[in-house]
Amino acid sequence: MLRFLSHKDMWEIVAVPPCQLPSARRLKINQEPLAFRGRLWWVDVIWGAVSADPFSDRPELSFVELPRGSVLPAGAQEDQALGLGSMLPDADSILCWRKAPVRYRRVGVSEGRLRYVEVSREEPFLLSSFALDDEGSGWTLEHRVALSKHLPEGKTPQIGLLDPLNANVVYLMVDEQTIIVVDMDRKEVTGSYLSNVDVSYIPCVLPPWLGSTRIPSAGKKDPVTNKTLSDVLVRS
Repeated sequence: MLRFLSHKDMWEIVAVPPCQLPSARRLKINQEPLAFRGRLWWVDVIWGAVSADPFSDRPELSFVELPRGSVLPAGAQEDQALGLGSMLPDADSILCWRKAPVRYRRVGVSEGRLRYVEVSREEPFLLSSFALDDEGSGWTLEHRVALSKHLPEGKTPQIGLLDPLNANVVYLMVDEQTIIVVDMDRKEVTGSYLSNVDVSYIPCVLPPWLGSTRIPSAGKKDPVTNKTLSDVLVRS
């Protein structure tokens, strides 16, 4: 594990022993890492997630499998990608292949719990949400909603992101330009947004003080000319 020590202003490599996985298949990380309960989590959306404490002097990996019935066979990611994948730009604006399972499955943190959400690819387009138990050993199904009547005809929903503050809410992409907000508890669409780019979204919760914090400008020492985060977001 490579980690940055801010108090030493340096990078450090820490040895991590191999994780004991339940079967001899390779874990393929295919979504952004998560921070939850003092650990970093790396997710394979067709199998499960591994986590480790990045602050430990001797970090150990632990594995959590997806809910029963959601685990796909090894190789399913490659088998399904050709017909259902899409091209997306990465952080360097280089096009990369976003494989099919990633579009219909996601693990995220909402209301202080680790959650897994998936949507079926055929009608009635069942949207299912699970929460990891406190022991980290099993999942509880919290919601299952049929989406067919809420979607434009001929459209297939894809997972956009989980609301970090409301575990009942999931954002779904129904085409390249439309995002809908689904309240799974109320079983209804509560909002929609237009988007002009086909990209992945990453939820985040910003601390309240960050909006008024001055951001230093390169080469400028006068703090009066520095912009706040609010200024940057409004003008971006």
